[in-house]
Amino acid sequence: MAPPFLIVGIDHVVLRARNLAALERFYVEALGCVVEKRQMAGRLVQLRAGRALIDLVAAADDAAGGRNMDHLCLRIEPFDPIAIAAHLTGFGVALGPVESRYGAEGQGPSVYLADPEGNQLELKGPPAED
Repeated sequence: MAPPFLIVGIDHVVLRARNLAALERFYVEALGCVVEKRQMAGRLVQLRAGRALIDLVAAADDAAGGRNMDHLCLRIEPFDPIAIAAHLTGFGVALGPVESRYGAEGQGPSVYLADPEGNQLELKGPPAED
């Protein structure tokens, strides 16, 4: 059965950083990203990478069992939480709560889930209209 949404693109990826300043410097100076936003008292840096974001979050050496990717966010349309839940629970996927979160296009609805390998994903809808 086809999903009740289309993937529009990658909204953002979140990387855990043992040395946040060094990782930020690399993405900004070596790759040309631009700092867009800082959150969580400087523990999260959101970098603009074209239409997407690369988020860097400070983490301890042992965070997430050695994995340095926190999650991958896919931008989808339409964002129908009931249809998404009905479709994905058919695959045995447990969904987190739908909340408004900041992404590459602004603040909008999203939901977290895990793939069969335990990688955390976020499905993000269009930005909320003001």
